[in-house]
Amino acid sequence: MSDKPERSETRESFLTVLVAAGVNLAIAVAKLVAGLLSGSSAMLSEAAHSAADTVTEILLLISVRRSEHPADRLHPFGYGKAGFFWALMAAGATLVIGAGFSITHGVQTVRHGEELGDLGVSFIVLAISFVLEGISFFRALHQVRREARRISVTPQRYVSQTADTAVKAVVFEDAAALVGIMIAALGLVGAQITGSPLWDGLASVAIGLLLLGVALHLIRANASLLIGQAASPRLQSAIYEELISRPEVSDVVELLTMMLGPNDVLVAAKIDFVDECTGGRLEEVSDQIENSLVERFPQISHVFLDPTPGHRAAAPSRPGPEGGSPGPC
Repeated sequence: MSDKPERSETRESFLTVLVAAGVNLAIAVAKLVAGLLSGSSAMLSEAAHSAADTVTEILLLISVRRSEHPADRLHPFGYGKAGFFWALMAAGATLVIGAGFSITHGVQTVRHGEELGDLGVSFIVLAISFVLEGISFFRALHQVRREARRISVTPQRYVSQTADTAVKAVVFEDAAALVGIMIAALGLVGAQITGSPLWDGLASVAIGLLLLGVALHLIRANASLLIGQAASPRLQSAIYEELISRPEVSDVVELLTMMLGPNDVLVAAKIDFVDECTGGRLEEVSDQIENSLVERFPQISHVFLDPTPGHRAAAPSRPGPEGGSPGPC
């Protein structure tokens, strides 16, 4: 099962993150130069923002690669959760480097002021950055829309529920970058019109608060996956329907799922089989159910079925084809 169809999706995610990393590295250098030349807090905050995004995407690249490692004796369920760990570290980098620097530097500017130089270079850099960030954002959005169509959900729902932490992070961070660039531009315009650095400092604080919100959201999402988040309600419902539709199954007593990786789901279920299923036939039916689940849902990598008596009154067994007593087993 290591060669599942989702491996192409993993390669797609790696390319999406790689594009974002290259874009943000170039933008970070340009913003830093513009910020030093102009003395603008908002530009330096944007440089910190892009630097944080670059560090984030390097960690996300590690996340994607680590999650691809096959299972071994020490990690029998694979390394999928390593991806969640590195994605959590990436969100932490956004919180510390991006939000922390932007807010503290902005507050210092509001309190003590600053000397602004020529802002022309800053506006040019912001315009170019907006175009480049837009390219990275639409690259990620293209992947989101395609995957959302594949499973018949809206792009918004896909982003909110996906366990592909790399794509989720790029979408949120690129969207925040585009908004941050507009905030920085408004701060520079305000400072240029009024001659007061207050607007530049406020823009820096606003950029920091934006990054803070994004970082906290991603930290919460990744922490949930890391500690054992269940599969999406949609997938759980589909698995339940697949199980209960089997003629050998009288009831699904309990269904548990857990995300082992971005495209790796563990399924454990307590099944009340019809009374006729015993011994070797029970093993054969369990194997058939596992194969049908994996065939219908390729993201499922592990299936554990526990034959369990249901909490029901002594119900008659399902009738056979002729209406007699023999059941499906």
